Amino acid sequence: MDRWTEMALFVQVAETGSLSRAAEELGLSNAAASRHLSALEERLGARLVERNTRRLYLTEPGQEFLRRSKAILADLHDAESAVNASTLNPTGTLRITASLSFSMQHIAPLLPEYTRRYPNVTVHVETANRYLDLIDNNIDVAIRTREFEPDSNITIRRLAETRRILAASPGYLGRAGPPRALADLARHALLVYTYANNPHELRFTRDGETTSVAIKGVLESNDGQVLRAAALEGLGILVQPTYILYDDIVAGRLVPVLDAWDLPRLTVNLAYPSRKHLSAKVRTFIDFIAEHFDRMEYERKWTTRFGF
Repeated sequence: MDRWTEMALFVQVAETGSLSRAAEELGLSNAAASRHLSALEERLGARLVERNTRRLYLTEPGQEFLRRSKAILADLHDAESAVNASTLNPTGTLRITASLSFSMQHIAPLLPEYTRRYPNVTVHVETANRYLDLIDNNIDVAIRTREFEPDSNITIRRLAETRRILAASPGYLGRAGPPRALADLARHALLVYTYANNPHELRFTRDGETTSVAIKGVLESNDGQVLRAAALEGLGILVQPTYILYDDIVAGRLVPVLDAWDLPRLTVNLAYPSRKHLSAKVRTFIDFIAEHFDRMEYERKWTTRFGF
């Protein structure tokens, strides 16, 4: 027998003074209600309810059990209400991880609006250019650019595709001249992102033709913002995803080069531990950032050719 049902039935019997009315309140048949009450008394080894032809009344042990049962059921109700409230009203700390570049350009600017909507959520952003283990690091949501997760318990939600492009400042190109062909890269200063796959080899594709070019960097870094800052100062040509460089290109601070060629594209994804019921803080942030990406048409912007 279900102990919670037995306890709830007993409380209803005590409050209504009727087994049949208590059964009706709980959606039980009279026979089932009688079995539940008998099972409860048998398990406790005590008579809780005395019955006569006119009424039901509690024994002394029954009165004590009623007091404790009502307290327990009240605590259970409060616990359920708290969980339901947290599902509907986001609370707690939301732990997000992403690269420093993505965090600076596409998470931090959104947080004022997100926290205005959900003031009971505290956001913790863990910047990392390596992929942190979500479970070990207690991460709620990760934004990263790999197509799959080795852990089948991680859910992936696609946000946008992005090109990777080469770009340099107008000042650098004015001094060194723009590369006109892939072979020209050998005479240029390259800024290399060391966490890329095969960072010292660029695999270009155009019209079905694929060409690999070995490169050596005048500057190498594991952080895209270091390379971006150096490129803006005219140090050389960098290779980064469009989601990092788009605003600089639109503003004219950086100029794409060899834009007719494609490098392997990246997909920006959300990753989060799979759960049947997502917490409100996770669900609201996932929906919030996905809606923002759609509204801003980032995939269209980040996969465009600039025509330079």
